[in-house]
Amino acid sequence: MAWSERVVVRDGVRLVCRDWGGPGPAVVLLHGLAGHAGEWDVAARRLTGRFRVVAVDQRGHGASERHPHDVSRAAYVADVVAVAGQLGLDRLVLVGQSLGGHTAMLTAAAHPGLVRALVLVEAAPGDPDTRAPEDIGAWLDSWPVPFPSREAAVSFFGGGPVGEGWAAGLEHGEDGWRPRFDRDVMVASLAENARRSSRPAWRQVTCPTLVVLAQSSFIGEPDVDAMLEQRPQTRSVCVPGTGHDVHLERPEVLLDLMEAFLADLA
Repeated sequence: MAWSERVVVRDGVRLVCRDWGGPGPAVVLLHGLAGHAGEWDVAARRLTGRFRVVAVDQRGHGASERHPHDVSRAAYVADVVAVAGQLGLDRLVLVGQSLGGHTAMLTAAAHPGLVRALVLVEAAPGDPDTRAPEDIGAWLDSWPVPFPSREAAVSFFGGGPVGEGWAAGLEHGEDGWRPRFDRDVMVASLAENARRSSRPAWRQVTCPTLVVLAQSSFIGEPDVDAMLEQRPQTRSVCVPGTGHDVHLERPEVLLDLMEAFLADLA
């Protein structure tokens, strides 16, 4: 099944979505920082059998506005609300990986009537992390851009489905392959996380939640323990032998977990 491009404009910012169609309740898929909507293609193809599926290139990413004037967490949340409103989606299942999971959590906290259920993939609330923008900037600066070939990019990102997923987010130009985002926009998108805890928002989430973790050490054990202590009804699963991009590395396992979780909501 093919997707169709849908464009949502909010406050002058153009957001591009992959609308896969499908029957049933809406599922909105949010990628992580420096990612793109295509990371969810495998999941979307399977989910369209039972759900209306939309994957979003979030502001600053992919085919969406590359230099948005606002990269606050509130702006990312308002984009999700705008996508739902303009595409006629209601009572969403929000699925987000990494920073996309953070956006999904904040959306569920601020708009409980909009979100039916929440799936957080390698994402959890935490305390301020003052080093996050610097660390992400250094990581992005390590990319040997432009990549001379797509194959070189796949290799740099670790090969296999994870490398292919990251390389799919690049665009080809005269001098090689480059990211479809601006490095400084990515760093600025983490500014609030560097100075503000997201734990209060987690306590405001009321919908059923599935947390899928990898063995990546990206989410610290104390953060997971605090998360489950604050909302003990949360369902948490760890996928052994996986890294932070578990949605690319083991999409079928993630989908099995999601479908079982969503079946219990019926």
